[in-house]
Amino acid sequence: MKKCRVLSKECKDLTYESSFMWLHSQRTSTMVGYLLQCSKNFGYSWRHRLSSNFVSIANSGLEPKLIPKFLSFLPEPVQIVATVNEGLVLCSTRLHGENRFYICKPSTQQWEFIPAPNPRFYRSKISMLVLGSNPLRFKIVGLSDSIDDKHSESDSESDLDSEYSDKEVNHRVVSDENLWHCEIFDSKSWEWKQSEDLKLTYRDFFRKRQGVSACGGLHWLIFNKEQDKDIVLSFDGNKEEWTMASLPNSLRRKEYWDQIALVSCEGNLGLVNIDFKTKMVDVWVLNYEHIWIRKHTMNLIKERYLTRFHSFYGADTLLMKDMWSVYVYNFKTQKFDRVTADNQDIDAAYFIQTDFESVQLKPE
Repeated sequence: MKKCRVLSKECKDLTYESSFMWLHSQRTSTMVGYLLQCSKNFGYSWRHRLSSNFVSIANSGLEPKLIPKFLSFLPEPVQIVATVNEGLVLCSTRLHGENRFYICKPSTQQWEFIPAPNPRFYRSKISMLVLGSNPLRFKIVGLSDSIDDKHSESDSESDLDSEYSDKEVNHRVVSDENLWHCEIFDSKSWEWKQSEDLKLTYRDFFRKRQGVSACGGLHWLIFNKEQDKDIVLSFDGNKEEWTMASLPNSLRRKEYWDQIALVSCEGNLGLVNIDFKTKMVDVWVLNYEHIWIRKHTMNLIKERYLTRFHSFYGADTLLMKDMWSVYVYNFKTQKFDRVTADNQDIDAAYFIQTDFESVQLKPE
């Protein structure tokens, strides 16, 4: 499919149509869908049990189907940290107060331990990107806004990305300049290294969403309180450099009832803005000249399903979620499909498109 996408724009656009993705999955045994991080509380206790379920979409003819206990092949229960479209999943667990990390490919049930990063740093932002597939090479980027020696498990979980508080932030002020410690894991060397600190101001806030992997980089949405606007923060996976970009002029000042989110859209970095008053959705794509182009404008007429936008499944299909369900919406056919997770809360959803071929996760 990757080779088809470089033939022409027409071929590339075709490969992102949901109908094509379904045919391709049937003919090539490709796994396409969403990995759900779910939890179940025990009464009024703070304890909860984590589970990972997979919602298969293309494999079942666009009728979503839930596959429970998708990561049960790992040696212990884990929490999903990040995924990439190539089918790799980064997971973590906590043992004796320290985080342990796994990298795995669920379709082949392969997994490896990731060495522990510096225990002095508490990483509140962790994302992953793939730089090459043959041989496989990926990087993990961890950002920390403190150097406390210990954090409780409950503190760690409360700081994970959430979609329900779009303007809530995790932020600590260090004079006028807020330094975020940056650590990078490179699968080629199979070790972490300390990179230069990311320098932000004390008025810059990370939106509480997972970083988006697109175009060889990682991207986050930053809100600057002083200027009252959002900025795109990007990390170049090859150069290991940070850059910032503005939003489209029409979105630089948005109303409080709007929802805005970065997404991966047909291989590019995309931006979605939902006006909850008009039920209108604008989709923007950042082209190779770093210019925002409005790609879609659509009306979500089925407002009873208007929950939090999550991501694109394909060029014509959105995924939205609330605490108990995910919704697959094809805005061309206006068809909604709803999937629940067997009386569990759905904390996060991660898109996966992968084959069943074995990979060499760790270099020899």
